[in-house]
Amino acid sequence: MKSLKTPAKMRNLALIFLVVALSFTGTLAGRDFYKILNIKKSATTNEVKKAYRKLAKELHPDKNQKDPNASEKFSDLGAAYEVLSDPDKRKKYDRCGEECVKKDGMMDMGGDPFASFFGDFGFGFGGDHDSNREAPKGANIVMNMLVTLEELYTGNFVEIVRNKPVLKPASGTRQCNCRQEMVTRNLGPGRFQMIQQQVCDECPNVKLVNEERTLEIEIEQGMLDGQETKFVAEGEPHMDGEPGDLIIVVKQAPHKRFTRKGDDVYTNVTISLQDALVGFTMEIPHLDGHKVTVTREKVTWPGARIRKKGEGMPNFENNNLHGTLFITFDVEFPKKDLTDEEKEQIKAILEQSPVNKVYNGL
Repeated sequence: MKSLKTPAKMRNLALIFLVVALSFTGTLAGRDFYKILNIKKSATTNEVKKAYRKLAKELHPDKNQKDPNASEKFSDLGAAYEVLSDPDKRKKYDRCGEECVKKDGMMDMGGDPFASFFGDFGFGFGGDHDSNREAPKGANIVMNMLVTLEELYTGNFVEIVRNKPVLKPASGTRQCNCRQEMVTRNLGPGRFQMIQQQVCDECPNVKLVNEERTLEIEIEQGMLDGQETKFVAEGEPHMDGEPGDLIIVVKQAPHKRFTRKGDDVYTNVTISLQDALVGFTMEIPHLDGHKVTVTREKVTWPGARIRKKGEGMPNFENNNLHGTLFITFDVEFPKKDLTDEEKEQIKAILEQSPVNKVYNGL
């Protein structure tokens, strides 16, 4: 009779099987899409889009021509965005990884997975588009979009509905691609004449049909008033060419508490005369809800201004950099009359001699 395996040997065998199983699972799981996008597993859909937008600018092959792996990195980035931006695909991926998503046919295995996203977000990386410059083009549509200072501080995604006229096939034919050409006309023996005449091709007929399309606009952190976002081919159609572009112009709405100048933010605070004389501690609610603490232990005069570095707007090019928050103080004086005794007490405390200067304050 064969001897039974010892408990120690059984444990070792189980450990080997566990290692092999984990390795096999890791192989099936495929790429780590969260790591590729550099986000947490708890990231919201908007955070997924922001991360993709930021990395797509950095990793696009047209911008990264020196990196031999640029196309591969960009492809990984597109696959990560495709899965994590879709709630159903993301649930499937979280359960069993990339291979499960592929097996269920939930990933696009061919074509350009970025074309739609780039069109919606108005990326302009160059490339082969220049070859069509001479093609006729429809008119551009320019639209102002009012955004709040809060949106410009934290970033946001806004959906708009575009009622767009689209060319559809219709019965019959039409004259198109009309051009002027030189034609030689024979006038008799040894005589001819060259004249210019219009020549047109016969093309299938088309008609304009209105279609509703939802476009998603990203309000990026630190965007400036007047900054534009372009949606390629979302403008007016052209019967014989390409549609124009839709250009969204960011317009900053006035704010009740803050004024923006570049990356700096300005606000005014009214304090009591008592606080102006003895000092105070207060909190100012910022654009994203966090509190800015202000402490003064000395006299604060009307018009005094303090600055809080790093509490301004995020810089558009580098969101890790912030401007300065400038706080100007106004002092509210008491409206009640003082008794003679109170006046004498104030004089004794302040010990100020009369200062009567007449000057041009401008």
